Amino acid sequence: MPHALLPFAKRMRHTSTEAEARLWWHLRAARFRGLKFKRQQPIGDYIVDFICFERKLIVEVDGSQHLDTIERDDARSAWLESVGFTVLRFWNDDVLRDSGCVVQEIARVVEGG
Repeated sequence: MPHALLPFAKRMRHTSTEAEARLWWHLRAARFRGLKFKRQQPIGDYIVDFICFERKLIVEVDGSQHLDTIERDDARSAWLESVGFTVLRFWNDDVLRDSGCVVQEIARVVEGG
């Protein structure tokens, strides 16, 4: 049975933020360590920005609107971690200003460091 959030996730794939698009360039098509990442993927009651099922890694890119939803984001991360995922969060500004540093941090986690 298809996930109820799938139509919304598909729409979100076509309306990425600039930061999401920049990070996706690094993660897509197995460019990143040969790993397969998906974007805007439904998991439980949530849609995550980027996910690598092989490494059980979720990467979220947050804009300023998340300043008002920190408690909700923390609860979301806690649930995702409770089902076995590691969740990394980066601010849009960090991705736009220094995507190389963001990619290095993702690599550190992927490599178990």
